[in-house]
Amino acid sequence: MSAPRTCYGIIPARYASSRFPGKPLADILGRPMFWHVYDRARRCAAFDEVALATDDARIADAANVLGVPCVMTAEHHPSGTDRVHEAAMRLGVADDAVVVNIQGDEPALDPRMLDQLVAPFADASVRVATLAMALSAQEAQSPDRVKVVVAANGDALYFSRADIPFVRDGDVGGDTAGRLGHIGLYAFRMEALRRFTQLPPSRLEQTEKLEQLRLLENGIAIRVVPTTYRTHGVDRPEDIDVIINLLRENDG
Repeated sequence: MSAPRTCYGIIPARYASSRFPGKPLADILGRPMFWHVYDRARRCAAFDEVALATDDARIADAANVLGVPCVMTAEHHPSGTDRVHEAAMRLGVADDAVVVNIQGDEPALDPRMLDQLVAPFADASVRVATLAMALSAQEAQSPDRVKVVVAANGDALYFSRADIPFVRDGDVGGDTAGRLGHIGLYAFRMEALRRFTQLPPSRLEQTEKLEQLRLLENGIAIRVVPTTYRTHGVDRPEDIDVIINLLRENDG
């Protein structure tokens, strides 16, 4: 009998997108974007299995041609996290296994980030983990850049679009506050992922439009792992040229 699989990488991929319809199929150096994400993810030594999760036959067909494992999910989900949960259920993931939600629009993702993200689960008490990187004071001003403040034990105290922590004394525009920017990669114990999907949207989640606050408001700790690696997602067609340059630099 084979050993049970304990760590899964799941890549949610929707065809519909208001800013970039068909984004997972966008051509990058001769292959669709989702393939590049999959190729990066499978380089993570921690994963026992990596799969695509999609609601669209066009994406599934392209995945099959390229040999990318694919799980079909329902068309409508409140979030990518819910789609990942459905895929994990279909894969028969055990409650104590780790599921990583790998953003499908990060084709230049450094696999070492995924290794860093999974590492805290060697501690059986960790239920959810995410990544954060140092921010300059200027970067912290943007509400599109989510900030996180972290407790001494490494767990998140709060996530916000506001510039936190507020520097009451000293140079408010300086970098002395140790600002951290959240990177939207998450790893869950399967039981915590299921719990997240069962909880209703929370007050702070709806105020900030940040779904991770649902976990904090319901007493589910999120371990924050610092990283020096940066990501560059694809939001619009014009981002493709930036990604191509990054891939050529990193893999050239």
